Amino acid sequence: MVTGQASSAEMQALAQEFVQFAVDSGVLRFGEFKTKAGRMSPYFFNAGLFDDGAKLSRLAQFYAKALLASGIEFDMIFGPAYKGIPLGAAVSVELARLGKNVPFAYNRKEAKDHGEGGSLVGAPLKGRVLIVDDVMSAGTAARESIALIQAAGATPHAIAIALDRQEMATEKQADGSVQDVPHSAVQYVRGTLGMQVCTIAQLSDLLAYLSNQGGNALAEHLPKVQAYRDRYGV
Repeated sequence: MVTGQASSAEMQALAQEFVQFAVDSGVLRFGEFKTKAGRMSPYFFNAGLFDDGAKLSRLAQFYAKALLASGIEFDMIFGPAYKGIPLGAAVSVELARLGKNVPFAYNRKEAKDHGEGGSLVGAPLKGRVLIVDDVMSAGTAARESIALIQAAGATPHAIAIALDRQEMATEKQADGSVQDVPHSAVQYVRGTLGMQVCTIAQLSDLLAYLSNQGGNALAEHLPKVQAYRDRYGV
């Protein structure tokens, strides 16, 4: 996790609080779930289930706390379609409430050919842009956002996500097959693209949470989540 103004202990506490919130909200679930990469994951994080005002408001508070603690500087927020749109808007509102008011923009999946036209909505993209999204798996969505921002003449500077799965990304090969690569999407964005990444929680935080459940029924998921990380983790 990115740390700056806050101590490591404070960030770990924030991460544990967030994992508990995600479990209580039904956003973080356990079972068998097939990922886009075709892997059978023992857990699933669906930010689309932060589906009422109270949940979305609290989620925005977690993002804002993590961002302010990270020390990352940015001039505006970009929310990529679709999940990133309400996330970016909610984070913008919460940051403004905390005294950091920045412009906000988002994109449409399909360009509009009437009215104002184009695929971008909101404030003009300029300066150092922070992308707000839920998770990064293969990094494909991040690359699409980066291309949009660069095409508008702005600088893709940082990405904020709720959960870093800390697992190997995949890349499509020339023959159409998909192959694991020895780095995560977050590592790719940091190392190859040179962008900063702020996460509220990571898979390691989820494992710590499960290991602290004691006799709770949730503790039974720990071996499967640990085995998944042992196989696909980075």
